[in-house]
Amino acid sequence: MSRSEAITAVGVNPKTAREWERGIRKSGGRRIYPDGRVVDYKRGVTTKTSSTGTPGVVPVEVSALEKPIDPRYLNVQERELIRDLQAAGSSARAIARTIGRSPSTVSRELARNTDPLLGYLPHGAHRKAATRRRRPKSAKLAIESGLRNYVKDKLLLRWSPEQISHTLVEEFPDRPEMRVSTETIYQALYLQARGGLKREVKAALRTGRTRRKPHRTDEQRTPRFVDPMIMISERPPEIEDRAVPGHWEGDLITGALNQSAIATLVERTTRYVMLVHLPGDHTAETVRDGLIKTMATLPAHLRGSLTWDQGAEMAAHKSFTLATDMQVYFCDPASPWQRGSNENTNGLLRQYFPKGTDLSAYGPEDLEHVAQELNGRPRKTLGWKTPAERLRDLLLTT
Repeated sequence: MSRSEAITAVGVNPKTAREWERGIRKSGGRRIYPDGRVVDYKRGVTTKTSSTGTPGVVPVEVSALEKPIDPRYLNVQERELIRDLQAAGSSARAIARTIGRSPSTVSRELARNTDPLLGYLPHGAHRKAATRRRRPKSAKLAIESGLRNYVKDKLLLRWSPEQISHTLVEEFPDRPEMRVSTETIYQALYLQARGGLKREVKAALRTGRTRRKPHRTDEQRTPRFVDPMIMISERPPEIEDRAVPGHWEGDLITGALNQSAIATLVERTTRYVMLVHLPGDHTAETVRDGLIKTMATLPAHLRGSLTWDQGAEMAAHKSFTLATDMQVYFCDPASPWQRGSNENTNGLLRQYFPKGTDLSAYGPEDLEHVAQELNGRPRKTLGWKTPAERLRDLLLTT
């Protein structure tokens, strides 16, 4: 087009068009020149430079549209450079190398923002991109659609959001509008502002929860006990590799309705089992007294340390340590494998004390009989020796 035809097509004043050709921009009642001069009709003429550190000189302000929201987004200057390099015949990869972006960023920019008639226009492309970034956007599942109905039907069949998200790709490979991420489904269920699915649909989730369960990191956890815990990560290496005997793992097995319990102790080197009778209850004081009484039956060199989980029954761990000179180490939350020997032993004990039974019916003699049977079993990890034999050898050699 000629200049006059372009001016007519765009609908601007010829003077404005001439200023554009000279690189002059208008912003907030000011005329900004390419060399940094700013003409403010209310305050006079001020010279500003952004490339030098001259005292009293400040950078030229950029209009809101030209301010990059985040460095990962293309700005106006980069889009102008893309237009110039494309017009010069450069490939997408060559343009990407020049502006310091990935080739996919350039090719995606040209595919999304090129006008079918006028070609790639940098300022028009920037406006399109800014419009797409506007928030808030309407939630994908908040409006009635085939996608929303599909998600709702599958949730009522008790499909998980992850199963729904992946199956949509398989069932509708050529329909990009039938796509939704797992997190979007969860947000539609749990977040009121991103809703779209009713409460009865939420109840169809496997967890049965209608509200999202907050997850906290270890650093955010409220301290479990008044006395600070020493974590298993601080346990000495000789305990970890089972090289030194006398270090124990402990836990509770509970009975019906969690009303009765038995404390279990396993020596890490010999796998020797000791069971602690807890008559009446399993409060922190009762468990502490029972452990102190049981540990008092051992020689001093077999009272090294005790590793336990973060159950409330160990709230009195400091007084236990003072009475037995045994340091208590605590496992990380939800990490039963850190007490592997004890967990395995608890499984064996369920042969004698099935879940749901009243453990208060068993007296100290019953517990001693069960412990003797377990300690008399040959163990593969001990070279088919029994824990009782290993402990006997240990006592004889020391």
